[in-house]
Amino acid sequence: MVQLTSWRVSARVLILFAHPALQKSRANVRLLAAARDLEGVTLHDLYEEYPTFQIDVAREQALLLKHEVVVLQHPFFWYSCPALLKEWLDLVLEHGFAYGPGGTKLAGKSLLSAVTTGGPEEAYSHTGHNHFTLRELLAPFEQTARLCGMNWLPPFAIHGTHRSQSSEFETHAADYRRILGALTAGKISPSTLDTLPRLNANLGALGL
Repeated sequence: MVQLTSWRVSARVLILFAHPALQKSRANVRLLAAARDLEGVTLHDLYEEYPTFQIDVAREQALLLKHEVVVLQHPFFWYSCPALLKEWLDLVLEHGFAYGPGGTKLAGKSLLSAVTTGGPEEAYSHTGHNHFTLRELLAPFEQTARLCGMNWLPPFAIHGTHRSQSSEFETHAADYRRILGALTAGKISPSTLDTLPRLNANLGALGL
């Protein structure tokens, strides 16, 4: 069940982007371009900011406090995230800030995973190559959100990037932009979210 305990009329969105080899990416480059000039959206490239993995925890926590929606955008490496984003999660979401006694700073905010996979969507099923659905494999991120008192949103996912054509990437980028714009404007209806395996499965169901 997606719990939307404090959904806002409008929201500021923070995209925490992590890709250690962006020059090799076709999908994420287009997603970044689609999000770059959106009002109310902050792009934060972790590998650009912290090439030596020396994360400024206080700075990152201050960024979180200024936004209502946090997007973790990254390729789905080994059923998880790139190393720097994992380091970010380990250090920034610390006890007393994000969870535990007094750790309520993120309560009521929303968390969204925006991921790309090389394999096709059918590989992420109980009968597919990966044996689990993407939603199931993202369970550690969902539980992270819940531990922090955040609302967990269905993921934005692009599958089959190894064989996708440029036109398909452009379509996905346009969908990403529409979803981000809808989040900042508060146009996504919470009542529809639980029925979707991913946010971009059916934009019509979101009223977009």
